[in-house]
Amino acid sequence: MLWPSILAEEPPRVSLIGLIRRSHAASRAKRPHAARSRQLDRILRRIMAAGLVLLSMVLIGTLGFLAIGGEATTWSDALYMTLITLSTVGYAEVVPIVGVWDRLFTGVISLVGFGAVTFMFTTLSVFFLEGDLDDTLRRRRMEKHIGKLRGHYLICGFGRVGRNIAEELDATHRPYVAIDTDEERLAAARERQPDLLYLAGDASDDDLMLAANITDAAGVFAVTDDDSRNMMIALTAKQLNRATRVVARCMEVRNSPKLRKAGADVVISPDFTGGLRIAAAMLRPGVLSFMDDMVRSETAHRLEEIPLPGGFDARTVAALDLPGHDVVLLGVRENRHFHFNPAPDFSLAAGHVLVVMCAPDAREALERAILA
Repeated sequence: MLWPSILAEEPPRVSLIGLIRRSHAASRAKRPHAARSRQLDRILRRIMAAGLVLLSMVLIGTLGFLAIGGEATTWSDALYMTLITLSTVGYAEVVPIVGVWDRLFTGVISLVGFGAVTFMFTTLSVFFLEGDLDDTLRRRRMEKHIGKLRGHYLICGFGRVGRNIAEELDATHRPYVAIDTDEERLAAARERQPDLLYLAGDASDDDLMLAANITDAAGVFAVTDDDSRNMMIALTAKQLNRATRVVARCMEVRNSPKLRKAGADVVISPDFTGGLRIAAAMLRPGVLSFMDDMVRSETAHRLEEIPLPGGFDARTVAALDLPGHDVVLLGVRENRHFHFNPAPDFSLAAGHVLVVMCAPDAREALERAILA
């Protein structure tokens, strides 16, 4: 359940437990970067080692060829001889190689030096390409993960409102994919949350929505700061998947009917809901505080909807053993009619929707029990 305070984007209250959790999350986010830093350090050390070996071979080769050539050989001749030997170019020898030991020295210089040159340039290639390769592999892994999602949500627009929605989905253990045109914003969010799944681009584009696996998505949040873009996102989502639920953000209240015509199931205006929240803070402060605590805590109870699937065997409320699952049943929705506080002998059937208050873990346990 998303309370209006989320859409009004009021900064959440900070508790000691929340600070500890954020600290742990931040430390987890830093681990991939620490591993990447260590890998780059290893590459740099290899480049430096290869460079030292190469310089040593140049120095040894130059001195060696000076000794082999005798007084007739200059420093320039010795250095030139060393370089063509290390690179195996094979130009004319300016220093005569006659004896067995001379040839053995030249062969060792050639093998060791060429190996050092090859190793250094290979390591340099890895150093320059490592970032691109790592990014490409990470994108492929993320796209494969997105393709396997079922019943997930698409957050189109990952600004402050989108991030607040993501926090609620994380707290209630629901998978989602973030979509935004600003790739740097998404990358910054992934630094804080390494498991974040995202796609960069325009959410009104059919190909991007298909890449986000909208055909298997449970819902779409069109929450950019542009009403016209939210309208196009809602239209695109409904064209690709008529069954998906679309909740749209509306900056101008007068655009609300247009968003509904475009396909949005629910249209929410931050200004309107913010006004309601301000009034509730004055008229119902206790209720408001209760609802805020539910939304802002990761372990507190929440108001949830649990639909009963088509294969559900009819049974009474008592047979579900809701108290055993730490679940409070508030009502049952049958089509558009609500049965509030149903009796234990109330008969439940496929198509009914349970309106309950429970913790996220309890909701998941009850869903598994219903499907069993």
